Amino acid sequence: MKKRIIITLSLLLVGVLGAAGAVGYLAFVRPPANPPAEACADGRKPDARPTVVAAGSSSTQGTLGADWVAALRERPEYREYEFVNAGINGNTSTDLRQRVDTDIVACRPTAVTILIGGNDLRDGVPLDQYRDNLGAIVDRVKSRTGARIALMSLPPIGEDLDAELNQKLGAHNTVIKEIATRTQVDYLPVHERLADLLRQRGGDPAPYDFSFLLAFGAATQHYLFGQSWDEVARNGGRELHVDHIHLNDRGGAIITELAAQWLAT
Repeated sequence: MKKRIIITLSLLLVGVLGAAGAVGYLAFVRPPANPPAEACADGRKPDARPTVVAAGSSSTQGTLGADWVAALRERPEYREYEFVNAGINGNTSTDLRQRVDTDIVACRPTAVTILIGGNDLRDGVPLDQYRDNLGAIVDRVKSRTGARIALMSLPPIGEDLDAELNQKLGAHNTVIKEIATRTQVDYLPVHERLADLLRQRGGDPAPYDFSFLLAFGAATQHYLFGQSWDEVARNGGRELHVDHIHLNDRGGAIITELAAQWLAT
């Protein structure tokens, strides 16, 4: 009897660890669909179909929270386009600056969206360094390609717009606007649209409480139990975020629509 119990518990432990490993891979390790390493490693032929590169961090990679790039790829009006997802979990503007040639320029893009900066804020990167990095990224893409460029403002961090992090976030979004104006590229008001939705909700927002454990729990609900990202957000009493940082499908749809409208102009 004792031996059977030990075997049963061991099998349960193996199953739990296997499930946890699968969730961790799908949410944090797995690359996005059509990353630059696959799409652009050998350069692109001049006659290739129009290519859109979406560059950024986890909010662009879309493996933890809404995959707005995939949603854009699936729209029938853009079936002739190729969408390259150059989002990498945890990236800062410094990281993106270091890979701008391999992950953006090498793709010979027709259009480029850039959504980067949330990790800079959370990691305490000085604002001047962020400004320098973002400006250098845009300047490099402009000088090496003929692509249209859109800078996206940063989504709210958590859902309390009056919280300290969101007050600091305002300075980063001001920098994004300034660089868009200086470099004469387009600006997409992601933050503004999402903030409007949060204001419409009313009531007291859930306090900011991001942690790796919370993110892993959100991923578990989605990948292991099949819940949509919208359901994950509702389970936590949140309107747009699955874990206070990454957006649910409703939030991701805002970015998809803004990007679609921009590409259509």
